Amino acid sequence: MIKTFADLELDPNLLEAIEEMGFSRPTQVQAEAIPQALEGRDVLASAPTGTGKTAAFVIPALQYLQDFPRKKAGPARVLILTPTRELAMQVADQARALAKNTKLNIFTITGGVQYEEHADILKTTQDIVVATPGRLMEYINAERFDCRAIEWLILDEADRMLDMGFGPTVDRLSGECRWRKQTLLFSATLEGRGVEGFTADLLKDPAEVDAEPSRRERKKISQWYHRADDMEHKLALLKVIITEQAERSIIFLKTRERLAELRAQLESAQIPCSWIQGEMPQDRRNNAIARFRDGTVNVLLATDVAARGIDLPDVSHVINYDMPRTADVYLHRIGRTARAGKKGNAISLVEMHDQPMMDRVARYVKEDIKERFIKELRPKHKKPTFKKKNKKKVEKKSVKKKATKKKK
Repeated sequence: MIKTFADLELDPNLLEAIEEMGFSRPTQVQAEAIPQALEGRDVLASAPTGTGKTAAFVIPALQYLQDFPRKKAGPARVLILTPTRELAMQVADQARALAKNTKLNIFTITGGVQYEEHADILKTTQDIVVATPGRLMEYINAERFDCRAIEWLILDEADRMLDMGFGPTVDRLSGECRWRKQTLLFSATLEGRGVEGFTADLLKDPAEVDAEPSRRERKKISQWYHRADDMEHKLALLKVIITEQAERSIIFLKTRERLAELRAQLESAQIPCSWIQGEMPQDRRNNAIARFRDGTVNVLLATDVAARGIDLPDVSHVINYDMPRTADVYLHRIGRTARAGKKGNAISLVEMHDQPMMDRVARYVKEDIKERFIKELRPKHKKPTFKKKNKKKVEKKSVKKKATKKKK
């Protein structure tokens, strides 16, 4: 049973870096995936964001590169593919922090960077390259990137790569890296498109790791909701929460229009915030995230599309200003808080028509999500109840119908 990172038989230089990063004990996905990877197995892992998945593939890759050091200078030996440039930068930053006591070189190859910068990188010795599929394929087609030296191929957020249409590109890259020894694939789910969108020969007899956030992990997140009579009441509740209760909040909205509306309302109330949404220029998006990261603002507004795959430290509250369309999106949203062993809060602001969704979420997370009140802002409407259909009655009715039909 793996309880500590020392149980994983890692190099002291890695253990030291892990300790400095404040990781106290391995998460479930780390405890299960790292030993399998170090034994030379392909790994197929289900790991939603917030479960420590980046370290689950970076740590064994760094250990492997030290166990089998390179004989001479040359191209990259480990290739990590991520769906977005932002995620590539996050993964590379974490890899550099973990590799700080080694001489290993870690580079990113992504869109939005001038070719000259990449050309300089490609001339030097690389150990790990973190790349987005489209940009990397351009360099392979131009014979600028050599895949023959790749020993490990790692796919991060594989399901999202498929959603973004990268399936065929990833399959081609897999073919280009056909001399590799190992493949690790990480996806938020293993059902449906999570893996089936790729060719069957991507992984050879993989060890399967399923790391749904455990109930214990979720217990670190206090969940509750407030009922709102209308939009005005909802806004009043939000203002109290973000000014009097929350330190750093991510507020989720269902559309860009709703985000723009709330942004204007918060600005006129002189509550500073930054915001991210789909189809936003990369530099503006980076700037918005940086302002939230460095504490210039403590409120970040986001749509679901924009928030996938971003890892933000020290988020004290996730606020569902609009309820999500499905219960698993709710789980994804609230996973933005209580990261790296900290506690967190998830608050939903629920209008009358949202109540069935709130009930569905509670069933899905197998928890009783309590209602709370803010003294001066108690809802005026009665909590709606939705009658569940009584299965037995329905069955009896259908039996009666059949019986009367037969009599006829």
